[in-house]
Amino acid sequence: MTTSETIETTGQSTPSKSVPPPSTTNPYVGIFAVFLGAGLATLSSRLLSVGLPDLRGALGISFDDASWLPTAFNMATIFSGVFVVFLNAFWGPRRILLPAAATFTAASFLLPFAPNYQVMLALLIVAGLASGTFYSLTMTFVLTNLPKRLIIFGIAAYAADIVFVSNIATLLEGWYVDHLSWHWIFWTAALFTPVMMVCIYFGIPRRINTEPRLNWRGFTYFSLSLALLYGALDQGQRLDWLNSGTIVAMVVAGLFLFGATIVRRMVQPNPEVNLKFLCTRNIIILALSIFVFKFMHLAAIVLVPGFLSNIQHYRPLETGHTLAWVALPMFAVVWLVATIIIHGNSRLVLALGLTVGAVCCWLWSHVDTSWSGSSFEIVELLFSLGLAGAYIGLVSSIVLEALEAGALTSAANAATFSGFMHLMRLFGGQVGVAALTHFIAVREQFHSNMLGLYVQKGSWLTNHRLLMLAGGALPQSTGKQEALQRAATVLGLQVRAQAYTLATSDGFVLIVLVVIVYLLIMLLLEPGKITFKALSKMQ
Repeated sequence: MTTSETIETTGQSTPSKSVPPPSTTNPYVGIFAVFLGAGLATLSSRLLSVGLPDLRGALGISFDDASWLPTAFNMATIFSGVFVVFLNAFWGPRRILLPAAATFTAASFLLPFAPNYQVMLALLIVAGLASGTFYSLTMTFVLTNLPKRLIIFGIAAYAADIVFVSNIATLLEGWYVDHLSWHWIFWTAALFTPVMMVCIYFGIPRRINTEPRLNWRGFTYFSLSLALLYGALDQGQRLDWLNSGTIVAMVVAGLFLFGATIVRRMVQPNPEVNLKFLCTRNIIILALSIFVFKFMHLAAIVLVPGFLSNIQHYRPLETGHTLAWVALPMFAVVWLVATIIIHGNSRLVLALGLTVGAVCCWLWSHVDTSWSGSSFEIVELLFSLGLAGAYIGLVSSIVLEALEAGALTSAANAATFSGFMHLMRLFGGQVGVAALTHFIAVREQFHSNMLGLYVQKGSWLTNHRLLMLAGGALPQSTGKQEALQRAATVLGLQVRAQAYTLATSDGFVLIVLVVIVYLLIMLLLEPGKITFKALSKMQ
């Protein structure tokens, strides 16, 4: 989710030597292009993650090797996602997005034809580098090309785009595998990205620019450090964190490059980065809201699908049917939320959306092993509405804060603000995923150990349970001994299922606690002076 593509000055606060020529392009076509790009980037990442088991089976790739495919894609996205924000201040979105979209199309088309694992990994890195530019330039272009009275509806359209795609990805991947082939995990982007390119050509104007005066080395160090640290977080749980030489190497290299970035900043500061601009209470608190929102969103994209897959053994298509139907109500609600924000307070809408999401997570924390997809549906609808409200309230609050803080007064302020928010979206989101994944694993082990204290060999309760299970397995067994062995296996699976269910419940409670803590932090926000109602009246 992608919540902070906020402000930069592509059209309003560019360097003085950059004078755009008269344009015959249609900005609304350009807005459709960047929305399509953001949706395709989200969909491609989700399809790859959801479809990884099917991809592994089709290509005969080991579990360890396959796990690096989405990691490599997202590391590449991280690398280009923040860097391109600053590059955009000089080159403009057209000069970046056209070649990036062409590269993404070619890589996505060629991926199913990769002759081996190494080539597929390389193509995914190329695709990730290209798609990383799509997110980062979406709201930048929208905010600088929409009339002020329509900005809130641009934010609503962006929210509708992202949440709709996020919800249908699982269903779409399951349908592809059952009715077409795994190739469409990649070919979906190859099919629709050329449409995006046509819209870019006719919707985003050219810009005459000087060459960027960026500190290339500093940005390269910083981007590489983020990518390596992201990879360490993504693979940490699987490789047992610092007990793995690979994780240690990635962390050390990432921290070293981050240190090199700081040294470079001290020795040769980049004039297009104004870090002091970020040192305000409101900016920091609102940036934290991106992490909290993405962490809450994990309830729908990690905890619920994980429970249905591990406990009820749902296939992606079945999980998709459970989750995708709420996309349409969410799509309708975002426009109502946008209208409310015009006449209300975006921060209040953000707080209300987070509160609704926390209540839903609390209700889901009562999960047990008998729950199926239908058990989540009613609360899922309420959760999706809260999520939509929180998303629009979040982006709206960040946009208003950018305007009030003076992000449009200089290219350095705009690029710094936008880059920082993208950093929180990309890296902060992965911190949440790693934290929740590790928490679930630790809690599952804890509950398994606690349950094991009551499932002891020789205990009359355990023996009674085994005899009942053995009686059910006896007709399919060659004798009593085999039936008892099967009963012991089934009992072990039942203990594991119960432990995983309790860990999932703990995960929902953790999300509730994080939201409550952030809502208390929101009380420290200084009152805003700009509203969308006032903004809509500006010429």
